[in-house]
Amino acid sequence: MSNSTLRAVFSDWRVVLMTVLVAFSLISIYFVPLSFDQGVTGNLQLGLDLEGGAWIQLGFNSEVVRFDTDRDASSFAADLGERLDAEVLLVDEDRLEIRKFYTQEELEAAFEEAGGTVVAYERGVSESTADDIKRILEDKINSLGTRDAKVNTLSGMSGVTKYIRIELAGADIATAQDIVGTQGKFEIRIQTTGNATEHVLFGDAITSVSTPSRGPGSNLWGVGFTLNDEGAQAFRNAALTYGAVDNPEAHELVMLLDDNIVYSAPLSPNLAGDLRVSTVRSLSASTGVGDEGLKEAKNLEIHLRAGALPVDVFIAGSGYVPAALGEHFKTMSILAGIIALLAVGVVVYYRYREPLIVLPMIGTNIAEIVILLGIARFIQQLDLAAIAGIIAVLGTGIDQLVIITDEVLHEGGIPSPNLYQKRLLRALGIIVVAASTTVIAMLPLALMDLSSLRGFAIVTILGVLIGVFITRPAYGKVIMALLSR
Repeated sequence: MSNSTLRAVFSDWRVVLMTVLVAFSLISIYFVPLSFDQGVTGNLQLGLDLEGGAWIQLGFNSEVVRFDTDRDASSFAADLGERLDAEVLLVDEDRLEIRKFYTQEELEAAFEEAGGTVVAYERGVSESTADDIKRILEDKINSLGTRDAKVNTLSGMSGVTKYIRIELAGADIATAQDIVGTQGKFEIRIQTTGNATEHVLFGDAITSVSTPSRGPGSNLWGVGFTLNDEGAQAFRNAALTYGAVDNPEAHELVMLLDDNIVYSAPLSPNLAGDLRVSTVRSLSASTGVGDEGLKEAKNLEIHLRAGALPVDVFIAGSGYVPAALGEHFKTMSILAGIIALLAVGVVVYYRYREPLIVLPMIGTNIAEIVILLGIARFIQQLDLAAIAGIIAVLGTGIDQLVIITDEVLHEGGIPSPNLYQKRLLRALGIIVVAASTTVIAMLPLALMDLSSLRGFAIVTILGVLIGVFITRPAYGKVIMALLSR
């Protein structure tokens, strides 16, 4: 290839952009962070299909109920909670989350007694509760230092989350179950003199924890919690003994989870006054105002629960992929990709019998896969479904390059620049329409929480977009420069 041809190829900004993205992808996969024992997969996030590990899927002993009543929705929810002896949250004006399992027949009877009717019944939790459960599990996983973990919520079209799935690459079933069931050690201590503190109570004295809320007429976020009788008495005795009721600022309450401080604040003047005369079971910890205050309140709620989930769960399914089998899947996936690329090359060569067409076509396809992996490395684990998406992108990519090649070639050669440009734009228009249908078809799978199918859809959509906006236009310029010789 002559210097003039190379200059013609790399003087176009589309080709330069594709080259830069390929270089960036290779650097992100193999050289950031710098390591010499990463193997062929480099820094790619591999799912448990390819590394081995365990997955566990949890169901919820709770339900979301759409209801109808003539009463005020808030008072109706409070009344229903007392009748059912369960935590009942108002999700919307006509929907409740009941954090205890009841059959639809049992709830219909309770709703009728409270002055309402059940309109729709669905087992699961609301979106906000599902987000809390996901954060709690991710917090536990991070605290254990477990790598390559993934927590996904599996929701229906109604927005009710039915299951949550935990995938732990390199772990076993026992580890996955421990993460779900193990609670941390929560403790409240009181400041005595200086930085010294004394024990007040442990987390088992906390009987209930509310969701974050703001007080009446206040912008201050906080979390309410209730103590049992023994805990309330121990709390009052400590406040009196160490002078917290007389000088709150000098005797802060310190909350710890697994010996790490998660909250510290003095008693409020009202609480100090109440503790002088009697025990107090219902307490509230304030965290601040605005979005930051809400974020701190949500974190404190998790800490007060000592890592316990807000609803009871049951194991709906589990599985384990041995490390040896994961390594086998990894090898087979790489081999399948190589075979697919070779098969594509043979078919394309059989069609055109021209290396100056075949080599750029295969090179463009490889560049597209490299860019796709470089981007996916930051946003998506690669499991078998995602590998299937990459192979699908490889196939559809060649189809579209064939469309460009057939459209722009004129009687076996390159037409005039003006005619070439028109034909290239027409080919790209056909490709954009075809790509749009693929994206639309994959979009529901990408938006719905369907575990591995979601990864397939995301990888496919990414590959299609990379092809349409980066590699296809670049290929059109390359093929023109090469064949114009």
